[in-house]
Amino acid sequence: MQSFYAVYDTLGYGFLEKVYESALAMEVAQRGFQVERQAPIEVFYKGEVIGTYFTDLLIERCLIVEIKAVENLALEHEAQLLNYLKATEINLGLLVNFGPKPQVKRKIFETARKSI
Repeated sequence: MQSFYAVYDTLGYGFLEKVYESALAMEVAQRGFQVERQAPIEVFYKGEVIGTYFTDLLIERCLIVEIKAVENLALEHEAQLLNYLKATEINLGLLVNFGPKPQVKRKIFETARKSI
């Protein structure tokens, strides 16, 4: 989260999500972590791939970061992150908002509960 606040303190509010994605990826990498931008997530149904989504950031292959730049986070933003977690073996996600007021929400979806 230090990386998020470092980017927010520098850039503030008003840029597009892609700008924040680039800056946050750079900040996290400079802190020594492996970062993948737009990492693919395949969604399966009855053993078949039915869709592919892309995470904003995947850190150390164990943390999904979904970036928003909106007035306020909404339930559909949280649902999007939870669905990414459901579709992967990753248990932990962060939803970060570079809106007028910085927001961070942590989501956990335990692998043991996954049935997809």
